[in-house]
Amino acid sequence: MTSIRSFMTDDHRRCDDLFAEAEQAVAKKDFNLARASFGHFRSAVLAHFDTEEKTLFPTFEAKTGMTMGPTQVMRMEHAQMRSLLDEADASLLAGEAEDYLGQAETLLIMMQQHNMKEENILYPMCDQHLSAELSAVLERLEAELSEA
Repeated sequence: MTSIRSFMTDDHRRCDDLFAEAEQAVAKKDFNLARASFGHFRSAVLAHFDTEEKTLFPTFEAKTGMTMGPTQVMRMEHAQMRSLLDEADASLLAGEAEDYLGQAETLLIMMQQHNMKEENILYPMCDQHLSAELSAVLERLEAELSEA
């Protein structure tokens, strides 16, 4: 059986790959492909955030009673990244490559730092505290991500 850490880390890598596709399209100045690729990336990241906020974080909080700890920090960072996603999307739609590249650089740094915290701190905590519910939680996460 897989772990929450493994499953969610794999989803981070999938999102990273989609982001790289958008970056490559911008580098080639293929803005139609860049907009489509960024749209796929944005949808995947938002689905990842949504499933964490709808299922993983509340389940962890209910089990541990920790509502103002790491899950609160992750929600605040999700809000910051949603804003950057919107700004980058608007720049691509307007054909403003330089603005997009600046926003994408900021987004990349934020995602790397955020993902590292989740993969090395929060997800292992989830695996530790949700071991009795692991199978059910993984099924819900997988179903929610596949519906997105």
